[in-house]
Amino acid sequence: MIYLLLEILKTQYGVKIPAVFTYTSTRMILAAITSLILSIFLGPYFIRKLYELKIGQTIRTDECPLLGDLHAKKKDTPTMGGILILAAMLVSMLLWMDLRSVFTLILFVTTMSLGLIGGYDDFLKLKYKNTKGLSARKKMLFQLAISGVIALYLLSPAVAEHVKIGKWFAPPVIKEQRAAADTALATVPLHEFASRLYIPMFKEPLVVFGGAMAVLIGLLIMCVITGSSNAANLTDGLDGLLAGCLIMVACCLAFIGFVSNNIDLAGYLNIAYIEGSGEIAIYLCAMVGACLGFLWYNAHPAQVFMGDIGSLALGGIIGVSAVLLKREILLAVIGGIFVAEAMSVILQVASYKLRDKKRIFLCAPLHHHYEYKGWHETKVVTRFWIIGLLLAIVGIATLKFQ
Repeated sequence: MIYLLLEILKTQYGVKIPAVFTYTSTRMILAAITSLILSIFLGPYFIRKLYELKIGQTIRTDECPLLGDLHAKKKDTPTMGGILILAAMLVSMLLWMDLRSVFTLILFVTTMSLGLIGGYDDFLKLKYKNTKGLSARKKMLFQLAISGVIALYLLSPAVAEHVKIGKWFAPPVIKEQRAAADTALATVPLHEFASRLYIPMFKEPLVVFGGAMAVLIGLLIMCVITGSSNAANLTDGLDGLLAGCLIMVACCLAFIGFVSNNIDLAGYLNIAYIEGSGEIAIYLCAMVGACLGFLWYNAHPAQVFMGDIGSLALGGIIGVSAVLLKREILLAVIGGIFVAEAMSVILQVASYKLRDKKRIFLCAPLHHHYEYKGWHETKVVTRFWIIGLLLAIVGIATLKFQ
């Protein structure tokens, strides 16, 4: 809103506005500060309201009884704190992002839709204490539907043109060098760019899924968004664990979004120039600020938990951002903690069903396995953060080595 207001004052009324307020880097900083301040200062009031509404966390004891003893003090701690994170991010979006950008629209739809699914799941768990909330099948179907719409937009020129309203929500302009000797940049249609699969440290795409094969990349996009959302949800089990890991992944993707939006930096790093990708970076910075503010109250011992409303939405936003920037494979690297947590659950379930109820881990997801081995909760969280930071550094380094 502020960005649009400044544009109107400058173009239509000739008001001299300092150019610094229109820079992507400035808006990234302001978005992070805005969401950080909102989450910190509204935190006490919000937590108080959750206590009044008796929105308390239940402890999982059926499959892993020891968790009941390890996490006994967490019982009845308010949950659904993700509302605070998402609200702070959306306020930052409204204030500092370009509301005409299709990236803003996609990120808004992702936040609201996955937030509603997570919120409904939390509501069912709180209302019916003996249930696990929304069934895994229904949750997966909703997530696949949302990611399918995003994939359809990216891969279908007709759909992208129908979304456009005048100058609002126009498909992004994407440019790249066709050969090392070329000085001019060639424009790449959105559907062609979305059909590519890039791997870290290589400039050229590994494969381009043309024609009917575009269905395969569409399925990959759906898997990345849905998988990222669910992996974040599984990681949310210890005080501060998910928020800290999200901050590192968001910082890495925000940096990639920022350099992709700068034609000179994109050329220097041999990556595609994606016009407007700075809006993705701004929203990810808003996520970083909101998660930092949330950590103020979620650090051990936690005063509030994120809940599915936060974890499903934030994980989905990370997945969508990676898809829009064509960093799906890189997400598996920088989000290695999320991958490990999700794989631990998949392997545990498969082993239980296929090996006559034998388990691989003492308890899944992975962070609970280390708790069972005697690691203190803060040690598990800190070490996972350290690994997450190393993976984020590796992810940024791949841009230079390609």
